[in-house]
Amino acid sequence: MPKTYKINDIFYSIQGEGYYTGEPAVFVRFSGCNLACSWCDTNHLSGDLMTADEIEKKVTSLWQGKDKNPVVVLTGGEPALQTDDELIQALHAIKAFIAIETNGTRDIPEGIDWITCSPKLNSFLRLKYADEVKVIFDGTTNPELWRKEIQAPHWFLQPLDNGETANIKETVDYILAHPYWRLSLQTHKLIGIK
Repeated sequence: MPKTYKINDIFYSIQGEGYYTGEPAVFVRFSGCNLACSWCDTNHLSGDLMTADEIEKKVTSLWQGKDKNPVVVLTGGEPALQTDDELIQALHAIKAFIAIETNGTRDIPEGIDWITCSPKLNSFLRLKYADEVKVIFDGTTNPELWRKEIQAPHWFLQPLDNGETANIKETVDYILAHPYWRLSLQTHKLIGIK
């Protein structure tokens, strides 16, 4: 019996956050996480069991960029709980550029092309390197703590959007005082897309 992955959703949209903001991508949203962040937008109770082959076929059917290889973002939940060599090989077979958005508490399998680490307070960070670090800034925690824990060429601070307000001004003020950080906004929410 083939291995299955619990998938909350697979959809085609624009990357709304971080280094690749504005880039079209197919998002593979996994169900399940080892942390319980109050602002998480994934329903961990729902999801369909899919094989790597079924995920690859869905990605292929959604990808619109016929003149460009697919861009696939593994997200969640925590995708590192389920992502493995079989899934990476299936996606690389269609020449996909594979990005993962992880909380950094699990090892990442070989073959991921871009690692975005979004560390969470009071969690043990296993990752020591990422392509970008994106810290959700609530105004009470010190983002500098993460700069001692992980190496990355790109550092983003993102206002906490709890559905009612976002602390954008406070985040911008922090970045202006610490200019190695860059601002990341959830532009997909600002423009009203998934």
